[in-house]
Amino acid sequence: MSVGIVVVSHSAKIAEGVVELAGQMADGVAIVAAGGTDEGGIGTSFDKVGTAIGEADSGEGVVILCDLGSAIMTAETALDFLDDADRARVVIADAPIVEGAVAAAVAARTGGDRDAVLAAAQTAGGGSAEAADLAGVQADAATASTSSSSDDGAAVGGAGRRVRHATLVNGSGLHARPAAEFVKAASGFDAAITVDGVDAKSLLRIMALGRGQGSELELTAEGPDAAAALDALVALVDSGFGED
Repeated sequence: MSVGIVVVSHSAKIAEGVVELAGQMADGVAIVAAGGTDEGGIGTSFDKVGTAIGEADSGEGVVILCDLGSAIMTAETALDFLDDADRARVVIADAPIVEGAVAAAVAARTGGDRDAVLAAAQTAGGGSAEAADLAGVQADAATASTSSSSDDGAAVGGAGRRVRHATLVNGSGLHARPAAEFVKAASGFDAAITVDGVDAKSLLRIMALGRGQGSELELTAEGPDAAAALDALVALVDSGFGED
């Protein structure tokens, strides 16, 4: 079981589209659309939201994404109708609906608890906190690069830090599903891992790299599982992520 996600939009088509997109990257996660009015028009329905929460909640909690301010009000109204125990498991994210839903779905797919899924959604918009964190990651990677040896797979730039290289052979590169698979794999290791200087456990950062077929990736890892992590990630890249 994993944290569930509800997408609330004034348009049923928008909600369904976001669910379809996020679902492509997080199979097995309950992502439920609650779009449009009860009559099928533009607007929101607290009945739809309440039903969606029930469908998404496996007991691990639910994160709600909303497109506009009035959708948040509708979601808050739906929460008022829940039992205290159920309401305590549900949170509304202050996040962009598309990026937030995708990031939340991947976080849920990799086993994150409700707070981790909420945090993933709320850092998906590229806000100042995330930008500062990303700058720090890139600075650390640059420092490591200047002090590293050129031996692929060797410990470099400090105790325990390792580097490997791999070339993308699959047609879609590090986009959509392959990126999600990469994040899922990276998240399973006790190590700080970067791909071309960005956090390997952040789907949106990896996708933002825009790496396509034929691109060479530089993978670095530091921590107890560094060597094992790099072995697994290089193997995943070499396999083409199972694409034909």
